[in-house]
This record gives sequence, C-alpha cells and structure tokens, in this order.
Amino acid sequence: MSFRLAAYAVCIVDGRVLVSRYVSPLTGATNWTFPGGRVEQSEDPFDAVIREVAEETGCDAVVERLLGVDSRVIPASEANAGTEHQNVGIFYQVRITGGELRPEPDGDIAESVWTPIPDVAGLQRSSLVDVGLALAQTQPPTGHVPPVPIGGFIQH
Repeated sequence: MSFRLAAYAVCIVDGRVLVSRYVSPLTGATNWTFPGGRVEQSEDPFDAVIREVAEETGCDAVVERLLGVDSRVIPASEANAGTEHQNVGIFYQVRITGGELRPEPDGDIAESVWTPIPDVAGLQRSSLVDVGLALAQTQPPTGHVPPVPIGGFIQH
C-alpha cells in the first residue's frame, strides 16, 4: 500500500470557492481540485498548504483555521498506480492576501479560478473538493465528515 499525507486550501469568498484544474501528466485527464498537495518530509502541514497555494496559483495565503482531516483508502483496482493507496488530507481554511492567479509553472495545475459554490456540482472534480466544502460549510466539531461516494463527476 502506498501512503500520502497532503494539505489542502479551502478558500471561500462571497459565495465563490477557489479551485484548480489538475492535468494528469500521464494521461492528460483533467479534474478540479483544491490548491494543495504532498507534505514534504520534515515539513509542517501548516507550512505545506501555504507553499502549495503559492506554487500552484501564484497567490499568497494565510491560514485562518484548521477545518478537518480526511483519510481514504483507494482500492488497487481504482488507483492510478494499480496498488492500494491511502491518502490523508488535512484541510485548512485560507485567505488569499496577494498575488495574481496563474497556471503552475512546470506543474500539473493548468489554471485556478473562483467558482460559484453551486456550480461546483457540475465540475469533473476530485472527491476532496466535496470533503473540503462540507468541512467549511458545516465546521463539525470532530473535524470529520462522512466519506464522499465516488462516481459521475466525482473521482478519487
């Protein structure tokens, strides 16, 4: 089983959420996700989310609060690498403080855009978008929401 610890930024302003379009370097397939990604060895997830926002969007961000944690196991039959994979995602509410949206230079994020929250349901997206929005909108005291079913517009 492979394992990944990641930190994700949930930024909501005036009923719009910041989402990023990921393009797979292997297949060219795209889906929408949140700015964020792998926490590097010895890196604090708090610092990782700020770094990832800057790298992927060109914007500066500050963390306002921890929203919660999501842990999911992707079966080998559904994982890109063909082996079972566990992803632990730490979700932070962030505020953009500067910079301008741009594609990730030499990276997998083709664009980042502000999208009205109701329009997210029509996007081909990662399940982590639904998890992050649920955490932001309900702010559960446990920092945990039920798993998001995969299918249709929602992918791993």
